Amino acid sequence: MNKILYIVRGVSGSGKSTFAETLGCPVFSADDYFTYMDGSYKFDASELKQAHEYCQNITSKYMKSNESKIAVANTFTQEWEMSPYFEMADRYKYRIHTVIVENRHGNKNIHNVPDEKVLQMEKRFEIKL
Repeated sequence: MNKILYIVRGVSGSGKSTFAETLGCPVFSADDYFTYMDGSYKFDASELKQAHEYCQNITSKYMKSNESKIAVANTFTQEWEMSPYFEMADRYKYRIHTVIVENRHGNKNIHNVPDEKVLQMEKRFEIKL
């Protein structure tokens, strides 16, 4: 099992995408669904389910092609949210590394997520030891 799936978790603004980009592999996130060709970003909460399906589908596509390393950077505040990726990793024989990114640098999130939403994410963030 030489193939690796990095699951990069953290609340909005923690630096998940920035960290994942340092791993030297394709990086996918639900936010990709809301990002247009010109680089603009327009979040629509009513399409969140489709955004996560998009992220799962593109990850699966890259796993099927035997990409050696893949990163998925989403909030993953609840353990169950990672389940589809664990199942894919098992199916396509990827070793999983989960990484929690904390906002210790004090930056604001680039998608203008309100502070109260970030606090809600922090309160429901689950860690399995």
